[in-house]
Amino acid sequence: MTAELDRHIDIHRQAYNHTHYEYNRLDTDEDNIGSTYQHQKRLTEWKDEWPVFSEVHSKALQKTVERFYTNLLTLSKKKQNGHNVGRLKRKSPREYQSMTYSQSGFELKNTSGRYATLWLSKIGEIPIRYHRPVLEDALIKEVTVKKEKTGEWYVTFGLELEDAALPEKPDPKKLNAQDCVGIDLGIQNYVYTSKGDSVDWLDLSEEYERLRREQRSLSRKEHSSSNWEKQRRKVATVKRRIKRKVEDFQHKLSTWLVTTYDAVFVEDLNVSELLQSEGNARNKQDAAWRQFIEMLEYKGDLYGTHVVQVNPAGTTKECADCGVERVKPLWVREHSCPSCGFEANRDENAAYNALSRGLQKLGVGHAEVTPAETATAVGEDSVQESVSASCVVETGSLGVVRKT
Repeated sequence: MTAELDRHIDIHRQAYNHTHYEYNRLDTDEDNIGSTYQHQKRLTEWKDEWPVFSEVHSKALQKTVERFYTNLLTLSKKKQNGHNVGRLKRKSPREYQSMTYSQSGFELKNTSGRYATLWLSKIGEIPIRYHRPVLEDALIKEVTVKKEKTGEWYVTFGLELEDAALPEKPDPKKLNAQDCVGIDLGIQNYVYTSKGDSVDWLDLSEEYERLRREQRSLSRKEHSSSNWEKQRRKVATVKRRIKRKVEDFQHKLSTWLVTTYDAVFVEDLNVSELLQSEGNARNKQDAAWRQFIEMLEYKGDLYGTHVVQVNPAGTTKECADCGVERVKPLWVREHSCPSCGFEANRDENAAYNALSRGLQKLGVGHAEVTPAETATAVGEDSVQESVSASCVVETGSLGVVRKT
């Protein structure tokens, strides 16, 4: 079955590359191409000239053409936003490892328990094991089959839910500031909230040390040999473990936030610029802040919580009490306002500003309780609530705190 899946994915790869070829070589007006819909009309001609394209499901083939134009649109948007981008390239077998069935050509059978059977048109039945059960009131709209670099196969279902099945978000006018939280995505802590809670960075030092060992071993192997391929999969396995640990950590943290508060306000960070800046780039990438924000947004819809991104400019410099800005280098970890005397942890001050800006964006106005009344001053007798990342990974909750 895996050999048949590999064959189908390779046919889709050829279709993707041929779409790329026609887009660059044919006249847009004369040959009626230039959009997904127009290019999909050429599939009938393809099948007459190259019968191999008839061996895959028609809807999946249409999705492959759409995939090319989606990539093209993404590239165009990046260019418009000032990024230095190149042109789309043809995909090699190693780069193209998935295919998507849309609307038809698939069926989920024998769904009781953790195991089920997925039927795909022109491929047959594939036994699968659930990561989690498919919602009963959800309609499966898409099925994506992907081969990971480790050699393992995964199936992803795209579900459609009725709007009525989602909980209503509270009326912004009736929001209580005490039930809202601002979040600062920090340097010393992964997140710092306006409630004074902080979550430590996930410790991946052991995983990265193992990755370095496996990569050194890979560099000693003859490229493309059987030993090189075995070692490449070991490297891919370590990278996958790192990725999964980060995702698991983010899922548990984002779920805790949206189930605890009625509104979550987070900085709209330009992650690309942060990664391009000097220093600590790997940690910033491990943070995967954009991915974390996206998790917050879709979980906000699932749990009926407002998730609002706010302008991050000046959240660290601006005093949360009086609004006066004060430039601080990164090594200064306390905020002390020379104008009003308000003192707080640097990240906590930024979280208060995120809260204030988020409430204004929702049309609620400033928080009823000012930071000066709620924040703990940073001094000799101050107590900060901090949560180890391991607590989040193990329990999925911030109920366990440690005092520092």
